[in-house]
Amino acid sequence: MTEQETLGYDFGKAEPKWQAKWDGVRAFAADDHPAADKPKYYVLEMFPYPSGQLHMGHVRNYALGDVVARYKRARGFSVLHPMGWDAFGLPAENAARERGVHPGQWTLDNIAAMRGTLQRLGFSLDWEREIATCLPEYYGHQQKLFLDMWRKGLVERRESSVNWDPVDNTVLANEQVVDGRGWRSGALIEKKRLSQWFLKITDFAAPLLEGLDKLDRWPARVRVMQERWIGRSEGARVRFALHAPPAGFDTDLDSVEVFTTRPDTLFGMSFVAIAADHPLAAKVGQDNEAVRSFIEECQRLGTSEEAIEAAEKRGIDTGLRVSNPFAPDETVPVWIANFVLMEYGTGAVFGCPCGDQRDLDFARKYDLPVRPVILPTGEQQAGFTVGKTAVTGEGTLINSGFLDGLDIVEGKRKAIERLEGMGIGRGIVNWRLRDWGISRQRYWGCPIPVIHCDSCGAVPVPDDQLPLKLPEDVTFDRPGNPLDHHPSWKHVDCPQCGAKARRETDTFDTFVDSSWYFARFTAPHASTPTDPIAANSWLPVDQYIGGIEHAILHLLYARFFTRAMHETGHLNVDEPFDGLFTQGMITHESYRDESGWLAPEDVVRSGEGYVRRDNGQPVQLGRLEKMSKSKRNTVSPTAIIERFGADTARWFVLSDSPPERDMEWTESGVAASARFGQRLYRLVQNVAAQVPPGAPFTEGGRSLRQATHRTIKAVTEALEGFTPNVAVARLHELSAALSEAEKSTEDGIGAARREAALSLALLVAPMMPHLAEEMVALLEPEGAMVVERAWPEALDEFLTRDSITLGVQIMGKLRGTIEVPPDAPSDMVLPLAEAEPNVARMLEGKRIVKRIHVPNRIVNFVVAG
Repeated sequence: MTEQETLGYDFGKAEPKWQAKWDGVRAFAADDHPAADKPKYYVLEMFPYPSGQLHMGHVRNYALGDVVARYKRARGFSVLHPMGWDAFGLPAENAARERGVHPGQWTLDNIAAMRGTLQRLGFSLDWEREIATCLPEYYGHQQKLFLDMWRKGLVERRESSVNWDPVDNTVLANEQVVDGRGWRSGALIEKKRLSQWFLKITDFAAPLLEGLDKLDRWPARVRVMQERWIGRSEGARVRFALHAPPAGFDTDLDSVEVFTTRPDTLFGMSFVAIAADHPLAAKVGQDNEAVRSFIEECQRLGTSEEAIEAAEKRGIDTGLRVSNPFAPDETVPVWIANFVLMEYGTGAVFGCPCGDQRDLDFARKYDLPVRPVILPTGEQQAGFTVGKTAVTGEGTLINSGFLDGLDIVEGKRKAIERLEGMGIGRGIVNWRLRDWGISRQRYWGCPIPVIHCDSCGAVPVPDDQLPLKLPEDVTFDRPGNPLDHHPSWKHVDCPQCGAKARRETDTFDTFVDSSWYFARFTAPHASTPTDPIAANSWLPVDQYIGGIEHAILHLLYARFFTRAMHETGHLNVDEPFDGLFTQGMITHESYRDESGWLAPEDVVRSGEGYVRRDNGQPVQLGRLEKMSKSKRNTVSPTAIIERFGADTARWFVLSDSPPERDMEWTESGVAASARFGQRLYRLVQNVAAQVPPGAPFTEGGRSLRQATHRTIKAVTEALEGFTPNVAVARLHELSAALSEAEKSTEDGIGAARREAALSLALLVAPMMPHLAEEMVALLEPEGAMVVERAWPEALDEFLTRDSITLGVQIMGKLRGTIEVPPDAPSDMVLPLAEAEPNVARMLEGKRIVKRIHVPNRIVNFVVAG
C-alpha cells in the first residue's frame, strides 16, 4: 500500500486522471474572440526563458496566474490564459559553444522538459496557443513589424557608443552591465562606437509618461521607476563660447553646448565637463598623450549609468576655457570627466559645486573654486560658505547679479529669458529616455530583415521573403557572430538594383521578442502579426504577473511596442497591461562547506546544526537567499510533485505570505500543506459516506451554514483583491468548522455538513484543482467537473452573525470572553461580563473604579485594591 493510499488521497493517480479529463473536453481552450455573452478576462504571466528546468519561483508565478484564471472562469468570464517561451538569447549560443549542440536543439529540448513540468502542475493553460520566439512562425511576423515601423519613421540606423562584451563579443544594454561587467560573462565592459539599429522610443516619451497616470492597477513603485527612467526635466540649452581657442580648431568646435536644469546657478559655474567621446575631447587628444590615455580609460568604463555612478569621479583638464555668459570677463576650465556620457543630453555639463553634490566633490578633488550662489532657507548670507554638502533644497539666489534675491523657480525663468535674449540659449524640455538600440552581434536571435547594398544603402527585405530564417549550418569554433562567418547566408542580391549585396548579420535584442508576444497570443496562428479583431477584443491584458526585476525595461518596451503597433495599424490599444502584479521571490536557506555551496538534498539536520548527507561532516548555514543556481539552494518542482503532489506545491507557494512579499521555502511547510490536503479529503470522504444527498436543512446546522457562507464571501473578496493567502486562511477556518461539525449531535447538521464540504471543494479549486475534482466526485459521482461549475454564491441570510465574541479585560489584560448579540447595549453587556466565571473570580474583593465597553469590540474593568 502506498503512502498516499494509507493517507486516503492518492495524488499520484488523481492528478494525471483529472488532467486527462480536462484535456479531453478542452476545458481551457479560449475562443478566437471573447464570447459575446460573457465578459472577457486575459490573464498572463511573464513567459519563461527555456533554461531546461523550472524553479519554485516559476511555480509561484504561474500558480498566482492560475488562481486568477480558474476563479474568473468559474465566475462566468471568457478567459484567455496562454503560455509560451522567450527562447532566443545568449545562453543557448553559449551552450552550443560549450557542449557542441545546436542552439535550436538545446532550446527545443529544454522547452519540452519545462512544458512537461508545467503540465504536471495542472495549470489551466491554453496549450493550443503555445508560441516560442525562436520559431520562424513567430519571428517572421516580428520582422514584418520592424519593417512597418521603419516605413513609419520609427527606425533609425546610426553610429553610437555601446557597451561591448569582449568575451561574448556582443553589445549589451546598459541594464545588462553590472558593476562594469557583462551580466553573463562577467567580463570588463569596453566602450565602442558601432553602427546600430535603433527604435525611436523617444518619439513616444511624452505619451509613455502621461500614460502612467491611467495605470491605476499597477504598483505605485513600478510607475515611479518608469517615470524616473523616462525622466522629463525642464531647463535650458546653453552654448558656451571657447575663450581664445588654439589655432587650427574647427569653427564647429568653437563652443560647448550643455543642457542644464539649473540655469539659475550659472553665476556659480566653476568648470565645464565633457564626455570622453565628445568631439572636443578627440580634438584635444590628438596632440596630448595624457588626454588620449584618460579617454581610453573612460572607454573601458562602459556606458552603464550604474558603472559610472559606482566609479570614482575622475577628470583631466583639457587646457581649454569657456566664458561664463552671465559674467563674460570670467572664464572656467573645460575638463574631460568620466561621469559625463555623450549619449545623454549634449555630452557636456557645466559644474556648479554649490548646488550639486557630484560637482562639489569633483571641485574639491581638483581644487576648483566653490562660489556660494544659493542661500538655504533660514540661513544668513553674511559668512555663509559651502562645506562638504551642496545646497540642493530650497533657497534664495545670492552672488548672482541680476538674479540676486530670487527664489529658484523665478531664478530659472529669469535666467532662461536672459539666455534667449542673448541668443545663446533656449528653454527646452529634456528627456532622460534614450532611443532603444536593438542590434546584437550574435547568431541565436531574430535576424534583422535588412540588406546592405553599396549603391542603394540599407534596403528592407521584401515582405514576400519573410520570414528571413536563420541558417542552421553554423559553427561556433570561432569567436564572434557565426552569421559573419557563414560562407553563403549573408551574400545576397540587392532586391532593388540586383547588385551583389550582403544581409545584416546583427540580430534583434531579445527584449524585442518579449515586447509584443502578448498580442500574438490573441491569434497565434494568424497569417499576419495580429488578427486585429482578436487582438483588439482580448487586449489589454487584464492581469499581468511577473517579477519586479522587469519593472523598467520589459514593461517600458512593451508599452512602446503597443503604441508603435497602433501607429502601424496592427493594434487599436495604447497600453498592453491594464493590471500588473509583481510577486515576491522564493527564498531558501543556503549551505556550504570547504568545497563550496551545497544543494539542500545534500544536507541533513544534526542537533542544532547541519551535516553533509554523504559523510556527516559539518556544514555552514548561510543566509536565507533567493533560490539561485549559483548558491545551489534551489528546490526542484519535479521532486516536490513526485513526493507530495502538484497541489501541495501550489498550495504552499500561495499560502505562506502575501504574494507581493518574498516567502521562505521550508520542508516543514510543504509537509504541512500535504497534511492539510489529506485532512480536507478525509473530511469530504466522511461527509460523502455519512450524509446522503438531499438531506433537509434545519436550524440545527445554522452555525455551520453561517461559517460556510461567510467563507464563500471572504474567499471571493480575497481572490478579487489578489490575496490568495487570505483565501487560504479562511479555508483553513472552514475546514476546522467542518471538522467540529463531525462531532455534533444537532438535528439536521448533515445537510449543513454536505453544503460545507461541497463549498470547501469548490472554493479550494483555484489553488488545489485536482484535489477539488476528486472531492466533488466523492460528493456527486455523476455530477459535472469542477472546471464546468459556477463559483459558489454566498447567501445573505447567513452572513449576519447571531452573536459575537467580546474579550473581557481587567486592567487591560484579557481574562475571559462572552457571547452577546451584535450591537448589544452596555446595560446588557456589562453584567454579563462581570458574571463571566473567571472574571468574577478575579474581581472578587476588588473595587471597580471604571467600566469600559467598546461596542462589538471589548470590555475592560479598571479596579482598585
